[in-house]
Amino acid sequence: MSPLATPFPAIFSLAGETALITGGGTGIGRAIAECMHAAGATIVLAGRRENILQEEVARLGERAQYVVHDITNLEGAHILREKTEALVGPVTSLVNNAGIHIKKPAVETTTAEFQRVLDTHVLGSHALTVEFAPGMMERKHGSILFTASMASLFGIPKVIAYTAAKSAYVGMVKGLATEFSPHGLRVNAIAPGWIDTDMSRQAFAGDPERLNKILNRTPTGELGTPQDVGWAAVYLASPAAHFVTGTILPVDGGVSIGF
Repeated sequence: MSPLATPFPAIFSLAGETALITGGGTGIGRAIAECMHAAGATIVLAGRRENILQEEVARLGERAQYVVHDITNLEGAHILREKTEALVGPVTSLVNNAGIHIKKPAVETTTAEFQRVLDTHVLGSHALTVEFAPGMMERKHGSILFTASMASLFGIPKVIAYTAAKSAYVGMVKGLATEFSPHGLRVNAIAPGWIDTDMSRQAFAGDPERLNKILNRTPTGELGTPQDVGWAAVYLASPAAHFVTGTILPVDGGVSIGF
């Protein structure tokens, strides 16, 4: 039986929840949306490419909507909230997933490139968090998730801006959880390991040595699936995780434990 066809015990159900997922049209964000939808949530995808969002909403079907939005438009965060609430009502789960990636040596990374990565990951997610969090705290119910990375946990060469941004998520999660959790709003992150996505396949196609290195240092000896991350997001947003906040959950096949 497909995991998506497995009945959900009520404790893991997201029925009655509404999740906004940035970067939800592709890759890991797409899988998070798929799994949350399968768990019963109403889903809103946010991203810049309307054609991709339309395709995903059509694929998900009932309880799925989208809003075209660029999260680097920091002053426009309220517009995303207003459009989302007009479509589906109050958001109970915000998934800060959208991001960009620049791969080049640190000494070749320009200030403008570094700033663009920080604007997308750190400032973009902060703008949405402070826009949606007050309503969640007022209702004393909510979950905010960040998609962190192995770069949040240890050094990876040639991704210095990405590493800085994803490392910032660790501090943000802990600080926000400390402020928000007394008001019924939990804050957590998932740190995916190396996941089999279209993007990773393109990267590995021209660099088999890198793929072998990754597999050799992964205790399970395989790449993860996007759904591995998606089901972790379901757990963290569900009643089953009501006592879990301020944590970074690696979904990585054991890479981060070291050896």
